[in-house]
Amino acid sequence: MSVHSRTVPVQDPPGTPARGTGWVLALMSFASFMVALDVLVVTTALTTIQRDFHASAEQLGWTVNAYSLAFAVSILGAAACGERFGRRRVLVGGLVVFIVFSAACALAPSIGTLIAARVAQGVGAAMVAPLSLAILSAAVPAEQRGKMLGVYGGLTGLAVAGGPLIGGAIVEGLAWQWIFWVNVLLGAVLIPLVLRRVGESRGPRAALDLPGLALVTTGAFGLVWGLVRGNLAGWGSAEVLSALLGGTAALAVFIVWEVRAAGPMLPMGYFRLRAFSAGNAAGFFMIASLFGAVFLMAQFFQAASGDSPLTTGLRLLPWTAAPMLIAPAAGALADRVGERWILAAGLLLQAIGLWQIALVASTSVPYV
Repeated sequence: MSVHSRTVPVQDPPGTPARGTGWVLALMSFASFMVALDVLVVTTALTTIQRDFHASAEQLGWTVNAYSLAFAVSILGAAACGERFGRRRVLVGGLVVFIVFSAACALAPSIGTLIAARVAQGVGAAMVAPLSLAILSAAVPAEQRGKMLGVYGGLTGLAVAGGPLIGGAIVEGLAWQWIFWVNVLLGAVLIPLVLRRVGESRGPRAALDLPGLALVTTGAFGLVWGLVRGNLAGWGSAEVLSALLGGTAALAVFIVWEVRAAGPMLPMGYFRLRAFSAGNAAGFFMIASLFGAVFLMAQFFQAASGDSPLTTGLRLLPWTAAPMLIAPAAGALADRVGERWILAAGLLLQAIGLWQIALVASTSVPYV
């Protein structure tokens, strides 16, 4: 039985929110919140982790980069598996992987073990993030979709921006290991609820595109590895150039393969649709700038201003609260006026805000 058939009774008149859709919205938003939180939740704990493990600056950076790298490399393949084998099934599998390796992070005896566990965490997160959105989209009536996705996006954005605050509070109130133990507790509650309240759904029953999966995974790994290692190894080093050129070549071959494949994992015809291309581009630039800026600001407050982890999180609170407040309203407005101008205005406001921070940031700048 599909999610849609379980949560949207056929007798509901148009425009009526589906009975049961609230559960799907809550559970999928919570799943996305949990995995998005771990992108930056460790940022305010880095100083404590470095002291406990006597880690180098490069090793410390990999506690964040390992998660992001594994997530980026795995996300498209995980989404394809969900379409083929069942979205709920793969999502629940991802939650299991995520909480098991959250426990491994908490129990890690060394920085190397922590980094390895963060890689596996990232793979689990990649199985959850795209499929939570796909399940929600399938469960929500078209006329309610903008509003519901606005709530979903707001909570996901809140997790990313709120990671430093939550991490700082846990580090000061308990211990840095509890950043990861919390995932275990929350996941243990979330998994049975998803199995009980969310129906299964699938995409077209096509064979899994294994060559395409291998090519896109190789390409994404090469590009992300090159970008992550660029500053440390040198942008002109053989390692970085090989990774970037190899990743670009693999993605070029992936595009050629997908054009010719009988059952492509990512039909290239989608990119001829303006809404698809523009929406993905907007999401890419928004997330790229947000992740980089939040990570930098968390380090700025601690290293340049001497703030504690909790104070750092509190100083990021105005940024943290904005997605939760604005995204649902923006989603509802998009249902009425369309998405184009809202997307453009959001990117413009983000650019202006980050530009202003770049102009005023210094070791002596007042917080206000």
